Amino acid sequence: MIARFLRVFALALLLAVPAVAQDQKAPDYKSFESAATKVEQAVSDGTLSDSRLSEMRADMVKWRATFTDAQGTNGDQITTVKSQIAALGDPPAEGETEDPAIAKRRSDLNAQLAKLQAPGLTAGEAATRADSIIRNIDKLSRERQADKLLRLSPSPANPVNWPAAVSLVRWMGAWILDETRWRFTQPVNYDALRNNAPLIVVLVLLAGILMARGGRWMGRLTEWLLDKTAMRGRNLISGVVSLGQVALPVLGAVLLTTALEQTTLFGPILTQLFATAPAVLLTTLTAWWLGARVFPSRAGAASPLNLGDDGRAEGRVHAFTLGIALGLHQLVTVWIAPRAEDYLGGAAATAADKAEAVAERADAAMAVLQAPLQIFAALVLFRIGQLLRRHGGAASASDDDTAFRFKLMRLIGSAAIAIAAAVPVLSVIGYISAANALIWPALVTLALFAAIAVLQGFVAEFYVVVTRSDDDRREALVPVLAGFLLVLAAVPLFALIWGARVDDLLELWTSFRNGISVGGVRISPTSFITFAFVFGIGYTLTRLFQGALKSSILPKTTIDKGGQNAIISGLGYVGLFLAALIAISAAGIDLSSLAIVAGALSVGIGFGLQTIVQNFVSGIILLVERPISEGDWIEVGSQQGIVKAITVRSTRIETFDRAEVIVPNADLISGQVTNWTRSNKTGRLIVPVGVAYGSDTRRISKILLEIAEAQPLVMMSPEPFVHFVGFGADSLNFEIRAILSDVNFKLRVLTEVNHQINERFAAEGIEIPFAQRDIWLRNPETLRGVMTEPPLAPEETPAAPAPQPEPAAAAAPEPHSVGKPQPGEGVEDVQLSDNDGAEEGDAR
Repeated sequence: MIARFLRVFALALLLAVPAVAQDQKAPDYKSFESAATKVEQAVSDGTLSDSRLSEMRADMVKWRATFTDAQGTNGDQITTVKSQIAALGDPPAEGETEDPAIAKRRSDLNAQLAKLQAPGLTAGEAATRADSIIRNIDKLSRERQADKLLRLSPSPANPVNWPAAVSLVRWMGAWILDETRWRFTQPVNYDALRNNAPLIVVLVLLAGILMARGGRWMGRLTEWLLDKTAMRGRNLISGVVSLGQVALPVLGAVLLTTALEQTTLFGPILTQLFATAPAVLLTTLTAWWLGARVFPSRAGAASPLNLGDDGRAEGRVHAFTLGIALGLHQLVTVWIAPRAEDYLGGAAATAADKAEAVAERADAAMAVLQAPLQIFAALVLFRIGQLLRRHGGAASASDDDTAFRFKLMRLIGSAAIAIAAAVPVLSVIGYISAANALIWPALVTLALFAAIAVLQGFVAEFYVVVTRSDDDRREALVPVLAGFLLVLAAVPLFALIWGARVDDLLELWTSFRNGISVGGVRISPTSFITFAFVFGIGYTLTRLFQGALKSSILPKTTIDKGGQNAIISGLGYVGLFLAALIAISAAGIDLSSLAIVAGALSVGIGFGLQTIVQNFVSGIILLVERPISEGDWIEVGSQQGIVKAITVRSTRIETFDRAEVIVPNADLISGQVTNWTRSNKTGRLIVPVGVAYGSDTRRISKILLEIAEAQPLVMMSPEPFVHFVGFGADSLNFEIRAILSDVNFKLRVLTEVNHQINERFAAEGIEIPFAQRDIWLRNPETLRGVMTEPPLAPEETPAAPAPQPEPAAAAAPEPHSVGKPQPGEGVEDVQLSDNDGAEEGDAR
């Protein structure tokens, strides 16, 4: 039975889908024409109210969305017909003809294409008109808003305007008293009170408990979590629990308001006051709570501001005062302002001057009531700005890592001080609207900044708890990025706070969704997200394929390590290129419109990036030809070491000093490179040896050959050999030449061979000569006289001794008469001779 029902339901769905598709109709262009004409006339006249303009704008937005959707009508058929026309080839040039059948088919397809494109073109034209109307409405609204901000109200400093405010307050008090007195005299109200008495009593009791004790209970619970527990995340939990200090009293206020409304003993003015009270209390307590989080009273508690205990205490006071100012402004705006015009309108003298008198008296009354509140809020803002500047000045000198944050704090503090200084001046002059547009958004902006800082602290604490890391990880990358995203998410809120309309933000969002046009190519967020998603999939598949090749397939082949790396790198580049092409195609980005722009840019880019392109091409050549591979011992210029990585731009070499050297690939292709281990690891070792004249040369050769053959890494095919290479100035010179099976151990073998040569020569009594020099000096008697003359006693030292003759300069030996010392040698014999006429070149 159930299976039968499911089959019937599925069949109904299949039948309903075409029906729904058939029910879709084209836009009603006649209705749009009539509505658009009326709106254009109303905007031209400029007589409609703001609310009516908003309604008309909303209608035009709906029409524009309808036409925008209709622009894609027949999209698939249009694509098919275009492909058919393209398959026929290019149309004949002027003066040429083509086959009649092809010409007729081309004409039919063009006519069909024009018919298919007509609905989309009509919808596009209508969407453009609707968009133009929307822009005109927005322009008119902004002009009205600007006029309202710059309107000059009666000065609250003028005593002439004070009676209007006094009379307004007196009238509201009298009305509340009379209305309440009248309601208390009506039996029907007592009947309703008796019927609702149980509910009223319960609500009042709950409200009293929550308002009187709820905040204190939550505060004690918060302190207990911080002081008496050591669990991870207690700061986060206590912060969330502390929200109860705001929520419970506000809930009590709501219950109390509900109870008072159930009594039916209060009139509309008091009822409106009761309805406004919870919102006012919420504003005040929220500001107090934010102040407690930004300026904590606990010693050692984390705070976004670097202030002392006195500064934090002052900050908490100013935050609470800020909440009071915002609450009072909310009360004046919501409760008093709507009734000012009603009362003062009835006090107008005659019908002729009624409208003008109402506007003037209401404006004067509200200016007198709002000006003291604005000045009070400006004082609070000024002190908060000073605290922010104090934080920036104190912290910037001690913490370089967060210099930008402190600079931003100083900037915000300076802006707050500037606004606080300007608001009282504007208020006293009479620019009440301009002062309101400055002071209250500034205060709400500071509150929003504080809320972002508190939320970022919660995210950081949550990150520390989840990752089980130390407390110093609160400044890690993830919490910082979370704070950045919070700021970005708050940008629309900042715009709304400073007077931006919701319609303006929606218009920006619509434009953002439609995308921007670059060189005839429209790029929208949807296209970008699609491109990023498809490219991410392609990139992941490429990396997975590379990993499979590297770990599972290529190690089982006979390809050497360098070839495996070349194959993996080449497949990686090909995979990324294909992923980019597929992503561009999936996103619907047509790059043909950018061909001319790309061609023009390629010339300049070619000159600017020719070195990078050269290195890139050289990297491709290195990967294909593989003259060097990872792990090779190479020598490039004055650098030599082991190749660690080959990329498309450069090659990384690790020298024997464990230093990393980055060599551009172009240098490896165009320069001379010595690869010691390219084909194999064998290499020749040459050890020069010198012995004293008179030694048995054949015995020397035999000893050296025995030492060479005794080395494990010396190959016997070809066998090592000892060469008697010549007669030196100080020694008979020999060379050991041997082929090592692994040239990477060349220095170790050389060290061991030198050790054994020294040991064998010492045992065999063979002398290793070293250079000796005799230096002959002219006029040695002068030097001898200076050296043998006894020194004078201190008391016999003349005041101005006669200058002694300077010794003769040493004879400079001829360049060819001084033998070059060997490394580690340089022992010299200095002999003094009386032969004045000795030749300078008698040096051995």
